[in-house]
Amino acid sequence: MSTGNIWSRTRRSSAVFLLLVICLPFVAENASAQEQRDRRTLLEMLFGGPNIQNDRLYAPDRPPQQRMRRPPQQQQRDNRAVIRPQTPRKTPSVVQMRTEKPAPVAKLENARRVLVIGDFLAGGMGEALVSTFESSPAITVDVRSNGSSGLVRTDYYDWFSTLPQFIKETSPATIVIMMGSNDRQQMVIGDTKEKYGTDLWLKEYERRIDALITLAKRQQVPVLWVGLPAFQSPSLTADFVNFNRLYRSHIEKLGGEFVDVWDGFVDEGGKFVTTGYDVNGQQTRLREADGIGMTAAGKQKLAFYVEKFLRRHLDGAGPDLMKLDGSNLPALTSLPALGIDAQQVRTQPISLTDPDLDGGDVLLGDKPVAKLSVTETPREKLTKRGLMDDAPLGRVDDYRMPVPAETAAK
Repeated sequence: MSTGNIWSRTRRSSAVFLLLVICLPFVAENASAQEQRDRRTLLEMLFGGPNIQNDRLYAPDRPPQQRMRRPPQQQQRDNRAVIRPQTPRKTPSVVQMRTEKPAPVAKLENARRVLVIGDFLAGGMGEALVSTFESSPAITVDVRSNGSSGLVRTDYYDWFSTLPQFIKETSPATIVIMMGSNDRQQMVIGDTKEKYGTDLWLKEYERRIDALITLAKRQQVPVLWVGLPAFQSPSLTADFVNFNRLYRSHIEKLGGEFVDVWDGFVDEGGKFVTTGYDVNGQQTRLREADGIGMTAAGKQKLAFYVEKFLRRHLDGAGPDLMKLDGSNLPALTSLPALGIDAQQVRTQPISLTDPDLDGGDVLLGDKPVAKLSVTETPREKLTKRGLMDDAPLGRVDDYRMPVPAETAAK
């Protein structure tokens, strides 16, 4: 054998050996993976089944050399298959329809003023009245209140000396008084201290009511006295019922008006209520937790009672208080808005008894009454007397015997 052939065989053997050495790890790995594969049943091969092989190959606890990367197409499909949690939709909140409050307007220079005086209840009511008349340019409300004042403790706050000053400053067109919530206490009369509820105490209290009303009436304007509402304390409520009787009798005696608010703050049985109807007819809280103070809705309800009286006394003071009577109606001689001259309208009134103006005494469309017939109709005979006319000759219900011709000729 020549040297060239030997060298050629050696080169081929070396190449085959080198190829076996390179391919041996891949063959071993595939064999190992093949041993670990589970056998698939016929149903799984026909209809598919769980790919346990991939789950095992992709498991994180397998050795790195046994893990396989998924092809890019498979990764894209898997990413698309992932169901991401959706953000829950927010339930739309219930929107309550509320009437827009009219915007405040500038007051006129000659606006008519309402003076409100009294204790803490008068102060809250006055604030609500200010809000009520915000849109009225011709009406303004001045509140001059002292929360702890009344008619008993003149040493603390003397309304008899401050009221004339307030009237001078405001020149009110109407005066509203509301006080008495702080008056269930001892009263100093001269040099003596009189206990609440005695005859002397009541007599002096009535005198002071008259004195305050007289001061207010000097302005020659309408004076309103607002009664006290019910309170949570039964003793307070019982005493304030008697106070309201005094206020009503004295204010009406001196020409003023009493505003009764009692029914707005009690139930059907006359008992104190914390929650009741507001000015819009909705159930809401009217009183504070102490059973004495008023909430915003309670203050507005007090103002609602007074507002009716004020609008009557201040009628015509503004666009929202227009009085429709004969004093402010437009003249009938000229109606330029309609393009009609009243002097040209000369239509005569039409009489209902003589519409044709011909002296007649009946309305149009009247028809003469049909004359009654004295001959009874077949229907009247049947219904009244039970008689029926004979059937016509030859009809199926004619049961009369035929008469021979020779007999009929004779």
